[in-house]
Amino acid sequence: MRLHTRVQGSGFPMLCLHGHPGSGQSMAVFTDALSNQLKTIAPDLRGYGRSQTRQPFEMAAHLEDLVELLDTHGVDQCWVLGWSLGGILAMEMALQYPERVRGLILVATAAHPRGNHPPVTWLDNLNTGIASLLNRAVPGHPWVIKTFGQRSLYRYLIQQHTPYAYRQLATAALPAYLQTSRQATQALYGALRAGYNRLPQVRALTMPCLMLCGDSDRHITSEASVETAETLPRCDLRRYPQVAHLFPWEIPDQVLADIQSWLKQNPPHDLQSSRRR
Repeated sequence: MRLHTRVQGSGFPMLCLHGHPGSGQSMAVFTDALSNQLKTIAPDLRGYGRSQTRQPFEMAAHLEDLVELLDTHGVDQCWVLGWSLGGILAMEMALQYPERVRGLILVATAAHPRGNHPPVTWLDNLNTGIASLLNRAVPGHPWVIKTFGQRSLYRYLIQQHTPYAYRQLATAALPAYLQTSRQATQALYGALRAGYNRLPQVRALTMPCLMLCGDSDRHITSEASVETAETLPRCDLRRYPQVAHLFPWEIPDQVLADIQSWLKQNPPHDLQSSRRR
């Protein structure tokens, strides 16, 4: 299907893939800065954001959509940056279409994802609902953060409860959550129930990779991310203390500095290879 897509900047392309729930808009923490040096392409994946469908689908459909998206934009090769589910799709693209992927930037993800999230209580859900509504009304207000945010399920998504992180929760995360379809959720959970594990396969990936993970991630543990980084043949690892699954919203400046530094160390061999001749 044709995906709703945010395209920014010019230069060598970078495909930016969001997580679950998510949207292309939730990748703005990366694209707003990286589009100063690259052409960033941030789609709403099938069943997310403004790329809605009523038809059931499997995870493989995301890859078909993304290849069509690259073809539509005349991109032969690109960087692929993926956050959480987006990182899993990035690795799948590299496995199935290695000639299209210059390198991978993997954020809070793993080839064999595992979590250690505690059980969710009714009080967790109540506090999360109240925190989300109040934070949407007054994004990043200190009273909302202290009174409800730190007692809600947000405490497992972030460790540093900053006003910036809560503004992102209000403007990007909540709308993305409300726009995530039942079909998208079923596709993801179907893959996880099947016991998703691509560790043996990613050993074959030879392109440069960067893995970023947070020590306090409860959704995809840092141990799972490190395991993937150690399995990939050419992977640099950045492991951040005292942050969780949404750490790009907790420490955005440090994350972007690390990505930009890594990109300088791994320039594309041929900028012209990104465009179809």
